[in-house]
Parts: sequence; structure tokens; C-alpha cells
Amino acid sequence: MQTLSAKQDLGQLFQLNGRKAVVVGAGGGIGLTLARGFAAHGAQVVCVDRTEEIAQSAVEAITQDGKQSSAEACDMLNTEAIEDLAERHSDAEVLVIMPAVMVRKKLMDQSESEIDFQLAMNVKYTLLLARAFGANMAKRGKGSIIAFSSIRAFVVEPASGMYSATKAAVVAVMKSLAVELGPQGVRVNTVAPSPVATPLTADVRSKQEWVDIVTQRSMLRRWATAEDFVGPVLLLASDAGGFVTGATLMVDGGWTATDGLARTED
Repeated sequence: MQTLSAKQDLGQLFQLNGRKAVVVGAGGGIGLTLARGFAAHGAQVVCVDRTEEIAQSAVEAITQDGKQSSAEACDMLNTEAIEDLAERHSDAEVLVIMPAVMVRKKLMDQSESEIDFQLAMNVKYTLLLARAFGANMAKRGKGSIIAFSSIRAFVVEPASGMYSATKAAVVAVMKSLAVELGPQGVRVNTVAPSPVATPLTADVRSKQEWVDIVTQRSMLRRWATAEDFVGPVLLLASDAGGFVTGATLMVDGGWTATDGLARTED
């Protein structure tokens, strides 16, 4: 068993020097910020998105930071594309899975095709991606898989029921993978964000009423930013989180810590 015995070792806990980190959904928002954070901490970053152009935009942002990375296109709804990606990067030690979809409708109003689409993207292909990379990590005896879930896996809102169900499923299947792959040295965890101020939420944030609702729901009285996820994900990806697996890390500003009625004086 490896032990830490020197201050120099402790100072390197969050470093990813020489490790390959594959970020799926790196084209913008949280994924792009994580890719930049990994590169800043020494990782060889592979930026993956649905088109080469989108992935390349992430590479350009990392290059502007003075770091190197590479771009890959992958259709997340294509099993063969996922398996090819995993094969090309069989030496990856870190995998981050970002992509997800939401059809904002009540459960009673969702069409069968809309239900199938969310189940496919958010659960089936997320699992297939994690499994493909996890198999290679298991052969090498080490690795970290981080899938993004949501606070909606635990607390729901009107018209998010199907999304909530899929995100709860992500927590369950990743926990199961953690159990299966743990003996081979592979750690599997999930991250559950509250609403985040990214381009994807620009429409919601254009309405002051919703800005205020989210701000008040957070115990820190603000929206999450993409930068808020760099530290937590680095913990799970690096040696700093070497004994963390099967966990769901709530990065929600205290959103799920209250029943919604409790308020402290501002």
C-alpha cells in the first residue's frame, strides 16, 4: 500500500502530471472549465464533443492558457463511436462524462420518443461510455471515472420528472460500477450540481424572477459557476481523492441541505 510520508508528496496530491484525462462534453460550460483546470494541473487533456469544431474550440482555449491538449469528435448516441474512442485512449486515467438532455415537460405529457431519448443519452450511453473506459482502466489497475448527475436526482421540480429519474439512475449505475471496478483499482463517482451560470442557462437567467429564485435557494445566496467545479472534480480525479469511490459529491451551495422553508437572516 502506498503511503505519504513527505511534505512534498502532500503538495502533489491534486496534480495530474503525465496523466491522460478525457473530458466528454468539453466544448463549453463546466466541461470546458474542467478541461482547462486539468491542463493547469499537468494532465494531458483530450477534449471530446459531438463535432470536431466544438472540441477544437476547447483546445484553442487551453492553448491560450499556455497548455497543450487534443480534440476528438464522438457521437454519444453511437455505441461503435464510444468503443472506438475508448480504444484510441485506452491509456486514459481520468474520464469525465458531462453530456445530458432534458425535455422540460410533465411526466404525463412526455411522448414515448422523448422518454426514450432522455433514457438513452442520460443513462444508457453514459453507462456504455463509463464501461468502455472502465474496462481499460481495470486492465491497467488504476483510473478515475466521474459522471455528472444533478441535484434533481434527489429533489425534483415540476416538468423535470424524467430528467430527475435519469439522473437518479446515473447515481445508481455509477455506484454499481464503483463496486464492480473497485477491486481492480478503478474509482467511480458522481457530481451533483445545482443550477449553474453557463451559456446553457442563459435563457433562464434572462428572467430576473428565476435569477432570484435560484439565488435564494442556495444557502450561499448565489448561482454556481463553472469554476466552482474545478476543485471538487480535481479531488475525485487525483490522488487527493484516492480513497473516494461510489460517492456522490453535492456541489450545490447547500441547496439540498434545507427543506426549502428554513431561512437564516441575510
